[in-house]
Amino acid sequence: MRLLTLILLSLALAGCSAMDGLSEGISGISNYFNGGEDNSEPPAALVEYTPEIEIEELWDESVGDGADEQSLKLVPAIGAARIYAADLDGLVQARSLSSGDLLWETETDVRFSAGPGLGSGTVILGSSKADVVALNSETGDLLWKATVSSEVLSVPVIAKGIVIIRTTDGAVIALNEKTGLKIWSYEHNAPALSVRGVGAPIVVEGNVIEGYDNGKLMALRLADGKYVWETSIAIPKGRSEIDRLVDLDVDPIEVNGVVYIGSYRGGAAAVSELDGDVLWRNENISSYTGLNHDYGHLYLSDSTDDVWQLEQRTGSSLWKQKDLHQRKLTAPAVYGNYVVVGDFEGYVHWLSTTDGRQLARYKVADSAIDAQPIVADNIVYVYANDGTLAALKVRSP
Repeated sequence: MRLLTLILLSLALAGCSAMDGLSEGISGISNYFNGGEDNSEPPAALVEYTPEIEIEELWDESVGDGADEQSLKLVPAIGAARIYAADLDGLVQARSLSSGDLLWETETDVRFSAGPGLGSGTVILGSSKADVVALNSETGDLLWKATVSSEVLSVPVIAKGIVIIRTTDGAVIALNEKTGLKIWSYEHNAPALSVRGVGAPIVVEGNVIEGYDNGKLMALRLADGKYVWETSIAIPKGRSEIDRLVDLDVDPIEVNGVVYIGSYRGGAAAVSELDGDVLWRNENISSYTGLNHDYGHLYLSDSTDDVWQLEQRTGSSLWKQKDLHQRKLTAPAVYGNYVVVGDFEGYVHWLSTTDGRQLARYKVADSAIDAQPIVADNIVYVYANDGTLAALKVRSP
């Protein structure tokens, strides 16, 4: 409702010209949350096929209420043979990667919206009420709690003793990992109209690189927050605010000095980490979920939930999987010969990296899977919105 109110206020301010894009704009924005650009299209029905691989569930456990069907960035994190996960009501757990056994559990009074991020002995999460919380990764004990400028909707990123927080008002805030004290902040005005969500930054060669709601990618110096470079990824087009709506909500990834990023209604692009020079741009793709890669390819789920394989060097499309159209897919996880995505009905799908064909599917939960699956040692860890946390693997022949 808050988003629709913002749209209507923007239309009132923009006048008659904005009305031209009302129908298409509201449909497109509302479907940003529903997993597709055209809400009139029903999700593709799952068709029967002969699986080429067999999926085995190693374990599944419950992490409280999970995200409880809300649009949050509660994504598990893996480190030191443990998997850490949190729910929106303030519960944080550490479990054994191999068995799922509970190692510790902490209940806080914080309503989490993003995280956890893992640092050096720390587990760090953000909240919908502008809190940042750090726990001891070995024990779950509270280390510190800090307040930032607004809601945190991206996973905290920790590098060289500095915690980088992105907030919904456009700020980038650096905190001391050990104390929570602010080191620096960078203010970036958010546009009057944007879609809900914030991409997590990455740290490359001493720079913090993050995308913004105006379609720009920016690099700041990790040590002091000084501006390094800025480049336009998604270029707004059209007359009204709705027509010109673009957004960088995809977490960027870096491979060999090149930063790859996808955008909502603005294409995917490759950018030089050194100076922000755009190396290629594929304007045929709109995405807000995320990217992944292997040795020479990129994989992404677009805003209509088709899965793409792109050539890393040029951005050209190699294949496009349409069988899961409008099923509200997660960002892909990639390992070996497999691309793995979750969907809105709790299914996890294995696709072939060769041509995108379906190899197997496995139902983890009765609720949606929004969090990108995570791969460690050829095991896929999946976190569903109802709090189900499961470990899956391809059964050996």
